[in-house]
Amino acid sequence: MSSPFVTVAAYAPPGVGLLAVGIVAEVFGPHGEGVPGFDFALCTDRPGPVPTDMGVPLTVPHGLDRLASADLVIALPWADFRTPPGRAVLAALRDAHERGALVSAHCVGAFALAAAGLLDGRRATTHWRFADLLARRHPDVTVEPDALYIDEGRVVTGAGAAAGFDLCLHLLRREHGAAMANAIARDVVLPSHRDGGQAQYLAAPAPEDCRDERLAKVLAWARENLHQPLPVAELARRAVMSRRSFARRFTAATGTTPHAWLRGLRLSSAEELLETTDLPVEEIARRVGYGSAAVLREQFVRRRGVPPRSYRRAFTNTP
Repeated sequence: MSSPFVTVAAYAPPGVGLLAVGIVAEVFGPHGEGVPGFDFALCTDRPGPVPTDMGVPLTVPHGLDRLASADLVIALPWADFRTPPGRAVLAALRDAHERGALVSAHCVGAFALAAAGLLDGRRATTHWRFADLLARRHPDVTVEPDALYIDEGRVVTGAGAAAGFDLCLHLLRREHGAAMANAIARDVVLPSHRDGGQAQYLAAPAPEDCRDERLAKVLAWARENLHQPLPVAELARRAVMSRRSFARRFTAATGTTPHAWLRGLRLSSAEELLETTDLPVEEIARRVGYGSAAVLREQFVRRRGVPPRSYRRAFTNTP
């Protein structure tokens, strides 16, 4: 496994989306003690004031030279994405990829990567509203409009709007591990991982995200008791509700079902234990509430794409 990225350069074209700028700055900006920092920079064609999609100019201090040295390059969305970026930008994106940088795009930033030829022969996603346009313009790209993000190795694309958080947290999880991704997700009060597509639900929202006080207490209790089976009937009893009322209020408060929430929580906790301890997989399975290592393995492969032991080796070099 190559060294995880440290330097991050986000390309902000004229008309850049302010939401996208805020997302990458929030994720890769400083997060206080306990979370290693990144060398993060916004760059553009010419340093100076850059118009945004909200009509508010943004001062961008760096030029395209920052793309030449970054470990991670992110192409941000912009208002006039139907017009390809200039030759210098496309060349800079291609050069970054050729020298081994991880190149990604948020939302319609995928049009910049496609114009540079970096998506040819690959799967990619973008905002669902413009997926057909991307497919028509670039027939060599396999566009998947429902995905939150598509990971094709050194080229990663993400869906629109707030799914930029999913893209960034995926990159953190992939390169730096679940512990860092979870820590930054907690800092920005977001779920660390979401299953499903662009019309998906929250997989494991933090208790802070739930405004229903009774439900929040039950979620906190469940986190502390993952080793137990945690049937919905027991969660409902602790919330002093019928099972049907609990399921309805749970979905309204968190955007997902109790079963999906627990599954995401168990897998996320298993990832942290695989990264930060040398506990046997059988013990990790017990601690996160799976009946056996075989059940954990089946869920891990289905949801994360690799078995637990392979995941541990990738991040810790532990057999």
